[in-house]
Amino acid sequence: MDLNQLNELDLQNIGEWPGIAKAFLILLLCGSVAGAWYYFDSRDQLANLETVEKKELGLRKEFESKQQKAANLDAYRQQLAEMQESFGAMLRQLPDSTQVAALLVDVSQTGLAAGLEFELFQPLGEQKKEFYAELPIRIRVTGRYGEFGNFISGLAALPRIVTIHNLNIQNRKPTPGDDAPLSLDATVKTYRYLDEGSAQ
Repeated sequence: MDLNQLNELDLQNIGEWPGIAKAFLILLLCGSVAGAWYYFDSRDQLANLETVEKKELGLRKEFESKQQKAANLDAYRQQLAEMQESFGAMLRQLPDSTQVAALLVDVSQTGLAAGLEFELFQPLGEQKKEFYAELPIRIRVTGRYGEFGNFISGLAALPRIVTIHNLNIQNRKPTPGDDAPLSLDATVKTYRYLDEGSAQ
C-alpha cells in the first residue's frame, strides 16, 4: 500500500479498505477509547488510590503506636500509681499555711542546736509558683565549719522540705573571747502547698 492508495481511501466505504488500513484505524480507535477512559475515569481513581494508600500508611503507623501503648497499659498504670504515690508523699512534706510558723521555728532551732549563733534571720516575701509557694529566709550565722555541716544536715533531716541556696562562708575578724571564726550567709527556702483557692 502506497501513499496514492491512502489518498484514495473513502471514509464512506471503510469495508473496502485494505487490511493494513483497517488494522491501523482499529488501533487508533482503541487507543482513543483507552485514552478517553483513562482521562475521564481512571486518572481520578488512581489519584484517589494514591491518597488512600498514603492515608493507610498513616493509619497503620497510628495503629502500631496505639497497639504498643495498649500492650504496655498495665505497666503505664502501675507507673502512674507509683508517681501519684510519690507525688502525694512529696506534697505531705510541704506545710500548709498553718504549719509555716512552726517550720520557721524548726529552722532556727536546728541552727541553735548545731551551736551556731544567728546574726540575721530575715523571712522574705512569699513567692507563688504553680501549685506551691517558696518562703525564702535570709540568714547569717557564725560558728565553726563542723557546726555549719551539722546545721545543713539538720535541715536535710527535717520532716519538711527545706533547701539552702547561695551559700557564702567567710572568715571573720577575731575579737577577744570569740571562738566563732567563720560567718555563713545563705538563703534558706522552705515551701508550702497552695490549695486551689490560693493558687488562683
